Amino acid sequence: MYSSALWLHSLLRWAVLLAGLVAWFRAIGGNTAKRPWTPKDDLWGLLLTISADLQLLVGIVLYVFLSPITRLGVRNFGAAMQIPTARFFTVEHVAGMIIAIALIHVGRVKIRKARDSVRKHRLAMIFFGIAMVIVIIAIPWPGMPVSRPLLRP
Repeated sequence: MYSSALWLHSLLRWAVLLAGLVAWFRAIGGNTAKRPWTPKDDLWGLLLTISADLQLLVGIVLYVFLSPITRLGVRNFGAAMQIPTARFFTVEHVAGMIIAIALIHVGRVKIRKARDSVRKHRLAMIFFGIAMVIVIIAIPWPGMPVSRPLLRP
């Protein structure tokens, strides 16, 4: 069960990155070209939100029920803070991703409430852009001290 959830969590990372980067680049292009906000812009924001929420759901299952790393971290928090991998997955990864998902949701609400296209594109550019930077920083990329593979078998 743990390996299946970890595989799904690893796979969903790519959905979040793809949807987030497309939504962000559409916002940059829309802001630069002063083009109207389209249903496609809204769709990519929705896909980003859905993929991030699914990722969060799988991440919570891993964090609370399945991961031996976070189980150790929660059981002995002080000791976990001394171990880089345990600290990363118990605190840093989770905090970064929750902040990023909150920014995505706040951005979507503000975009929906905005009246003009220029403001919608600007809000998407800011909120989705900051969220994507945080997501990219909080992913355990290969080469990092807490690295994980790009694709799990």
